Parts: sequence; structure tokens; C-alpha cells
Amino acid sequence: MLVTCLAIAEHAGAQPWPVRTVRLVVPSPAGAGIDIVARLLAQRLAIQWGKPVIVDNRPGASSIIGAETVARSAPDGHTLLFASDSTITLNPHLYAKLPYDPIGDFAPVVQIVTFHQLLVAHPSLGANTLGELIALAKANPGAITYASWGLGSQGHLLSELVKYKASIDLLHVPYKGFAPAVNGVVTGEAMLTWAGVFSTRALVRGGRLRALGLAGPKRTGFLPEVPTFAEMGMPDVDYTIWFGVFAPAATPIDLIARIARDFVRLLRDPKVREKELLPKAYEPSGVSANEFAMLISRELAQRATMVKISGAVPQ
Repeated sequence: MLVTCLAIAEHAGAQPWPVRTVRLVVPSPAGAGIDIVARLLAQRLAIQWGKPVIVDNRPGASSIIGAETVARSAPDGHTLLFASDSTITLNPHLYAKLPYDPIGDFAPVVQIVTFHQLLVAHPSLGANTLGELIALAKANPGAITYASWGLGSQGHLLSELVKYKASIDLLHVPYKGFAPAVNGVVTGEAMLTWAGVFSTRALVRGGRLRALGLAGPKRTGFLPEVPTFAEMGMPDVDYTIWFGVFAPAATPIDLIARIARDFVRLLRDPKVREKELLPKAYEPSGVSANEFAMLISRELAQRATMVKISGAVPQ
């Protein structure tokens, strides 16, 4: 079980740490949201730890390259994975032969932030609400297009879940990346997609996109008029995206606790929480290693169901 990753030897507890540069491996390109958050924390951790903390971008292959790098690293706390939920709870269902085991190769350290996405539409679609979208789709089966950033992406899974729950037919148009997918809807190439609240708020306020619903447990203060899917009768359309920190599996439990404690201290710092994270619609988490491990176990099962509904076949 994933929780057992945290019960590894404690023999290194008394050893000084860190003794050299700490790498936060981010399996995404520089400039991505997760990269920005990692760099924000790395700068402050370097002060706390008295050693350089660098962000090592290892993008490619749906985050597999970066994850494998950390899985094969020494379990001494000097190489950590700073990844999103898709690396840990989606990839196992999308790839038949992963070069890493998301359960056996990693020890969860701490969940950093969570956030949710909006279903947005091009204004020409003629649907102002989810109910109007469903009615329009039933009257025109297969005619309404939705953009995703690839098979198995959150945008693909959420759209297919809406299709399944509403018994409608939408046409999938995969794009090569999140930004191109959103731009495809802004320009009217596709009619629907999913997007982060912060990144699309200005487009919604400016009338270039129309927000139909939020896939989260409660409304967001950034767009308080947009209802959640639960409010609209679809409680299963609820997807929490998160960023979290992981160590190689054999990392001593006391070292994991030390690293987690320092991350949580930063997340509780008003200069980080109130001025850097919340204004970008990132909800600071700080969920502990054990809680994080249990959350991941539950989420693995939930994502398996979503992938099955989507029809995505493991590569």
C-alpha cells in the first residue's frame, strides 16, 4: 500500500540535511503554472535550508521523464518530485508500461495547492447555462465540439463525464497543449473546453468566453456567479487538480516529515499564502504525508472510473 512508503527506515534521522543543492524536479516546461509555484517556494526554501534549491524542469512524455528521474534518484532528500495529480493518479490508467510505479517508487511528502476548472464556451454557442448546453446538444447530437489538451487529459475526462451523465454527444477535438485548446475556443475553432479560473477570468469578464460551471465543491470568489456542477445536479463532475511533493520511496520517514514541515511553514506564511497563491486561485493545502497517501489511493480508483467512461485506451 502507498502508506507503507512512509514506514521506511529512520536510521538517517540524525544526519545533517541538506548537505548540498536540493533539486525540485518539475516534469513540465518552464513558465507552466506548476513551475511558477515550484520556483516561488524554492527561493524561500533555500533561505530556510541554507543550501541552493533549484527547479529542474524535465518536461516530456506526459510528465513521465521527470517522474522517472526522481524514482531512480538516491533516497536522501536532495532530489524531490514537484508534480501534479496527473503524474501520480492519471498516468497509471493511461500507460500500460510506465517506467515508474506511482505507488511503489514514491513517498508522498506534502500536498501543496489545489484548484479547479471551469467549463467555458465560445459566446456563439448560444448556451448560457449547463441546461441550455444539454438541450442544444440533444437537439444537435455530435455537432458541438469540445477542445482538450490530449487523450486522457483532465479536459478530455471531464468532458466525457459530462457527456455520460447528461446522455449527450459532443465531438472531441484534441489540441497539442492546454493553451492551444483554450485559444481554440476563444477563436471559435471549438465550442467548449475546460480552463483554470485565474487564467480565464479576464476572458470571461470580457465576454470572449462564457463560463457554464465549475468542477469543484464550492463556488469561487473570482467568479462567484458561476455555479458548481453539484448545484446543477451533477455532483460527480468534481475534479480537484493538485500540485504535490514526492520523494524516492526509501527516503527516511523523519526526513520526509522535516521536509513536509518546512513546506507547510511556507504555505502558512501570509506573504506566500495571501499575496502569491490565493490571488492566482491556488488554494494552499499542506495535507500531511499520511493523509496525502490516503487521498491518492482514493483518487486512483476515481480516475480509473473516469478513464473507463472516457474510452481512453492505455498506450
